[in-house]
Amino acid sequence: MKDLSEKVIIITGASSGIGEATAKLLAERGAKVVLGARRTEKLAQIVEDIQAAGGAAAYGKLDVTVPEDNTNLAQLAKDNFGGIDAIFLNAGIMPTAPLSAMKTDEWRQTVDVNVNGVLNGIAAVLPTFLEQKSGHVIAVSSVAGLKAYPGSAVYGGTKWFVRDFMEVLRMESALEGTNIRTATIYPAAINTELLDSITHEQSAEQMEGLYQQHGIAPERVANVVAFALSQPEDTNVNEFTLGPTTQPW
Repeated sequence: MKDLSEKVIIITGASSGIGEATAKLLAERGAKVVLGARRTEKLAQIVEDIQAAGGAAAYGKLDVTVPEDNTNLAQLAKDNFGGIDAIFLNAGIMPTAPLSAMKTDEWRQTVDVNVNGVLNGIAAVLPTFLEQKSGHVIAVSSVAGLKAYPGSAVYGGTKWFVRDFMEVLRMESALEGTNIRTATIYPAAINTELLDSITHEQSAEQMEGLYQQHGIAPERVANVVAFALSQPEDTNVNEFTLGPTTQPW
């Protein structure tokens, strides 16, 4: 595994689950990690843990739906560590429910976090990546971004967006010679706080049962992020689908 000590990496949704696991693993591999989330008290503890283990980390308050928060986090990375090499767009919500439940407020919130949150993160780092003609964007989609699932019309739609957006970013970078690499991750059942956003009772029960039966640790996704980041500069591994061995997806 390539040493990551030269990389400065921003991680969104870093206060728990996949974001926390990835932050700790990348810091262990030598990366300088900049963590963003709304729950700053959790971020402070994670940064303290990383620093106690000899790693380099900083954190800032981040609501991905607020453009200024994303810009401020990018500036924090530059101020603390001198630049930005990669961003891991991990923040997301999954309020699963059938359309007939008419959870229209949740529809809008899901689009705001899962789509606009990605756009805001990209907008915060893209000028830097274009100027330096290098950068790495890693984003979490979902297996719901590869095929349709009942109850996931809006959530799945946002994850299909991530799939298309990341592929176009990769293609445009190649065409324009800006050397921006991409990696899109399509996880199945990973044990995180994602289920906490489900307010539809029947959907929550079904998903809870699925995750209890099959769910695997967020560290499994962190391993994939580290693998993508460790590839030589001339190599782009742009899609990863992963999930529990026991889950048929």
